[in-house]
Amino acid sequence: MAGVIVALDKPSRAEALEVVDTLGDVGAFYKVGLELYTRAGPAVVEELRARGKKVFLDLKLHDIPNTVAGAVHAASELGVDLLTVHGVGGGAMMEAARRAAGGGMRLLAVTVLTSHSPDDLRVVWGREVRSAQDEVSRLAELAFASGMDGVVASPLEVAGIRREFGADFLLVTPGIRPEGTDQGDQKRVATPRAAVEAGSDYLVVGRAVTRAADPRRALEEVLAEVRAVSGEDH
Repeated sequence: MAGVIVALDKPSRAEALEVVDTLGDVGAFYKVGLELYTRAGPAVVEELRARGKKVFLDLKLHDIPNTVAGAVHAASELGVDLLTVHGVGGGAMMEAARRAAGGGMRLLAVTVLTSHSPDDLRVVWGREVRSAQDEVSRLAELAFASGMDGVVASPLEVAGIRREFGADFLLVTPGIRPEGTDQGDQKRVATPRAAVEAGSDYLVVGRAVTRAADPRRALEEVLAEVRAVSGEDH
């Protein structure tokens, strides 16, 4: 069954841990992103692990290979389960990250941010872009060749990546929006059902849970939808 990762996109350690405590045993896996990590540092990862939670450290590392390798090694010492580097950092950078990761932490390459449309990418790359799918596929191929465990991609590109790289390549999908929730600043989104049917291994859900009137119930509904699609609704 696909897993669900709750994004702790909160401005402080206290607010993030309040979400964790509110969700209780329903929430097992949490994403710590740039804002929270910048404010709270490694301590928030350590506190999540002390509560028995898995941690997805989403820092999208992108620097020279030696610098990225040092950061990856530091993350592995924290006991992080998943860590992101940016695919546009290139093969040498990702290979250095792979060597530094050891065996206990899985590495994901970020492909194209879910906030980017093809028009955005034309400006960024300075060339014609036929579709986000083409760019995601190109970066996924580079990530696969560089030894990454998987990629982060929107749910709209998951099916193509799954067909190309097989069942063992880990696919983590942000841009998850339950039916009837606001799309926000993300442009390539899908429901939990659609993402699971496309082949996602992990769904990253943030505001739809953390800003809900009843976060615990909102997460339970997402999990129920995932179980139903996976045939585990009993």
